[in-house]
Amino acid sequence: MKSSPEVSSISQEALVLTAKATELFVQYLATYFYRHSSGKKKKVLTYSDLANTAEESETFQFLADISPKKMLASKYQKMLEEEKREDEENDNDNESDHDEAES
Repeated sequence: MKSSPEVSSISQEALVLTAKATELFVQYLATYFYRHSSGKKKKVLTYSDLANTAEESETFQFLADISPKKMLASKYQKMLEEEKREDEENDNDNESDHDEAES
């Protein structure tokens, strides 16, 4: 909050209130993720538990973008290659449609 150039001063009460709200949110988040995780019998909460629950939960959907599921680099590379191939096919289709329109 203090690092924002738009804010000139912050009261001590606002800082304490923000810190307490953040603490309660993180506590609720951890409890929720633990209860809905696949490893309910474990005492460990893993990244994949967080990512899966965030993606499946409507309440925490906003976290899905910043906590994506882990994937192997090889799978990611294949996904990028497929997207590139699809984009090239779409570009070729658009060029042929444009050429036909000019004829």
